[in-house]
Amino acid sequence: MDRAQLADFLRRRRESLQPEDVGLPRGPRRRTTGLRREEVAALSGMSTDYYSRLEQQRGPQPSEQMLAAIARGLHLSLAERDHLFQLGGHNAPTRTLRTDHISPGLLRVLDRLDDTPAQVVTGLAETLAQTRLAVALLGEQTGYTGLARSMAYRWFTDPSARRIHPEPDHPMHSRIFTAELRTAYAQQGPRSRAATLVEALLARSPEFAGYWREHEVGLTRRDLKRIQHPEVGTLELHCQLLSDPEQSQALLVFTATPGSDSYQKLQLLSVIGPRSLDPTPP
Repeated sequence: MDRAQLADFLRRRRESLQPEDVGLPRGPRRRTTGLRREEVAALSGMSTDYYSRLEQQRGPQPSEQMLAAIARGLHLSLAERDHLFQLGGHNAPTRTLRTDHISPGLLRVLDRLDDTPAQVVTGLAETLAQTRLAVALLGEQTGYTGLARSMAYRWFTDPSARRIHPEPDHPMHSRIFTAELRTAYAQQGPRSRAATLVEALLARSPEFAGYWREHEVGLTRRDLKRIQHPEVGTLELHCQLLSDPEQSQALLVFTATPGSDSYQKLQLLSVIGPRSLDPTPP
């Protein structure tokens, strides 16, 4: 661990960011160059004291999990993330098609969509980040661990995961989840996390095994999705997708036709907020 270089790198990256870059309001009396330490700490999900000690060269060696959180909070590029890990005394994470590191470009777009349901997902249907309104619409999806991180896995193993879609739509979603996993399996190989997911689902879900035997690939999701919400009912939403092939990630953005019943329901959800749903995954 190179404490001096780590502190300098963190400070310079923090000072190079503006509040608008990370979706924060500037405020009328702001004099700080770049972000404040407490803002970076909040974006990284850690205490201000812990982050401040790193910048002051007196903190403990950060774990890989802490460095990954800081890399996300500072909107680092992959090269900058790797450099951060090395300064922290760790090997840089292996770059694969599947990564939990969200590119700065996708993060900047997501930060500007606070009034819109949007989330970043991986090729394995793992949700990495959500806007406030996405949590209100779909529930908190970033806190799962293990195989359950994948919505595809939860879809076939946890009946409660299907409540967000009307029952007549379930076969369509099952086929699409299966086809997407087959594509990920083919890209990543038999020793990948995609393969681990497939093997687990084949063992646990006869429904998945049946769809897997059909060997469907290339199925595309409909632009119009039906979402069931426990408080406002069913919404018909358009789903736009912005892909980042280098990271094997996508930004999903949900919108409603202005003036429609679903548009009014989205406006109501923005008032109800995420607290209307249980934010803690089972």
